[in-house]
Amino acid sequence: MRVILASASPARLAVLRTAGLKPEVIVSGVDEDAYSSPTTDGLVAVLAAAKASAVAGQVTGPALVIGCDSMLDLSGRAYGKPASTAEAAARWQEMSGKSGTLFTGHCVIDTDSGRRVEAVAATTVRFGSPTDDEISAYVSTGEPLGMAGAFTIEGLGGWFVDSIEGDHNNVIGISLPLLRGMLLDFGVTIPDLWAAGKP
Repeated sequence: MRVILASASPARLAVLRTAGLKPEVIVSGVDEDAYSSPTTDGLVAVLAAAKASAVAGQVTGPALVIGCDSMLDLSGRAYGKPASTAEAAARWQEMSGKSGTLFTGHCVIDTDSGRRVEAVAATTVRFGSPTDDEISAYVSTGEPLGMAGAFTIEGLGGWFVDSIEGDHNNVIGISLPLLRGMLLDFGVTIPDLWAAGKP
């Protein structure tokens, strides 16, 4: 059973590998700036579908293509990856002591039948209140620049996240419980995928 992750995210790939899958990776090349939606959850859904569709169109033969996109919603505004260290620092000044919602859009396409299933997962993130020096030091590591919302929970940014409510893997970039339900819609079980990944 061929599983393809339509994402360049090493964090998403690591989550799937740790969970027993061995997906191929094909980066979609989708221009994210070309898409819009009035809501953050709507935007990640549109982008996940666009990424999965772009990769599914390149694949020959049967496969399950998984597309994802994550963004942080803070006070009704969508935040993806910061474009600069200055933007990342400003983002952290704004997030400090507040709560936001990390949305991840998921789209799975069966290239054999053309069927697709789409869903969005949401996790509430409560940010700590790092000092200006801590923010400066964190931003200087470069980690926030590659992350939706300018933070991680599994890396250096974990020091500055007080708590989360919901699936922690969703904050990393892919929700395993949600994806499991989506795969069941195709008649595919997790043990099927574990067996497919064995040498």
